[in-house]
Amino acid sequence: MENQDLRSWLARMEAAGELQHVSGAERMEEIGGIVDIYQRKMGRQALLFDEVPGFQRGYRVLANVLTSVRRIAMTLGLPENATEMDLVRYWRNYIGGADTHKPEVVKTGKLLENVLYGKDIDLLKIPTPRWHEGDGGPYIGTGCMVIMKDPDSGWINYGAYRGQVFDRDIATVMCSKGKHGDLLMQKYFQRGERCPIAVVVGVHPALFMVAGLEIPYGKNEYEAAGALIGEPVQVIEGPITGLPIPAHAEIAYEGFISPDDRIDEGPLGEWTGYYCSGKSPQPVIRVASMLHRNDPVLLGVVPAVPPNDDSYYRGHFRAGAVWRQLEGAGIPGVTGVWSHEAGGGRYWLTVSVKQMYPGHSKQVGLVAGQVHAAAYCNRYVVVVDDDINPADMDQVVWAMCTRVDPREDVEILKGCWSTRLDPMAYPEEQPVLNSRMVIDACRPWIRRDSFPAVARSSAGLDARIREKFAHVLPTGA
Repeated sequence: MENQDLRSWLARMEAAGELQHVSGAERMEEIGGIVDIYQRKMGRQALLFDEVPGFQRGYRVLANVLTSVRRIAMTLGLPENATEMDLVRYWRNYIGGADTHKPEVVKTGKLLENVLYGKDIDLLKIPTPRWHEGDGGPYIGTGCMVIMKDPDSGWINYGAYRGQVFDRDIATVMCSKGKHGDLLMQKYFQRGERCPIAVVVGVHPALFMVAGLEIPYGKNEYEAAGALIGEPVQVIEGPITGLPIPAHAEIAYEGFISPDDRIDEGPLGEWTGYYCSGKSPQPVIRVASMLHRNDPVLLGVVPAVPPNDDSYYRGHFRAGAVWRQLEGAGIPGVTGVWSHEAGGGRYWLTVSVKQMYPGHSKQVGLVAGQVHAAAYCNRYVVVVDDDINPADMDQVVWAMCTRVDPREDVEILKGCWSTRLDPMAYPEEQPVLNSRMVIDACRPWIRRDSFPAVARSSAGLDARIREKFAHVLPTGA
């Protein structure tokens, strides 16, 4: 199952020159320190760590996975030379959850090479890094799938929620309020029941990607992942919980969370680039089984100062999803969307539009920041004309500087959906809200015919120059 086996992905990246091997880095500072330096510029190779001091040889850690447009394109089965806007258009047209891609339950899989219970469970044998110097401990759950089931409907959900490891059979899970995992957990707690949970921490990046996307409530992420990879995801039933777990994963564990079972978790340097959540009591997973392949690979998708591995790939998805949801809301004329990587793929959203009627650009801005794909923890929405590439910040800032009247073109929205991971959330005693700015950086509608002309070569002249002088023009010009 090439599209479901992390090792097939590694082999492909190795052949493409997209994988850097690192031997001998220790886990409490050096692995995270190397990843931090690599993540400061997108496009660098993925990192595979082996021979971690103090751990069994062959137990590896993979990181810096989805920080390259080329690797993301290859993971999605797109041409290797796909552009950032090609990825946005892909996600715009992607519809997950088709009935033809329901998960396939199988009896066996590579994950079952080692199945451990009771005193044989040992999460500590995995070389889990402390990813940042200031982290509260090693985080086994970064590039993870956290699987739960709705006790009422039986709906299966999986999401990417952070998890710290504390002991051989003790880990945590932290779900922000309003996230699907938290909503499902509370359903069990309201009944006075334990919440069954399965956590996968080594998996093919395509399956992980879906865990971090805004799949609607009630929709099965496994079906969305099947639509993404073009085949049903093969799953086994967890031996303790019965929850579906990818059959060809590297590492998984399952167990239960009790309503009042908490432990101080954190802090973790998060996708905003700050330590916002500190240390706080979070739900404890009492691990009842541990499953792993021989020589397992832990997947690390590390949040950090943006852009980072945790959010870079999501920006393309979010832009495509916002585009699709704007069209679904009946708004015409959208020509491009970009969720800027320096804002962690959330804080900054740019939408380009071909203006068609008075108030059109303002409507786009107000709606774009509140559709489901953008509503959580947005800060700025900038609307530009269709002559501006929303992914080119030079062009976007130029439009903001020359087409915005702050008196007329800036709106402030208050009391919007945020998270305690947002360093500017409010109020302090319950930080779940934020404010945001909508900037209309389009030419004023009433001046659309008289606005000064742009001093740039026409498309026709560009084409003639490229054809005649290709030998002297810079690459990509």
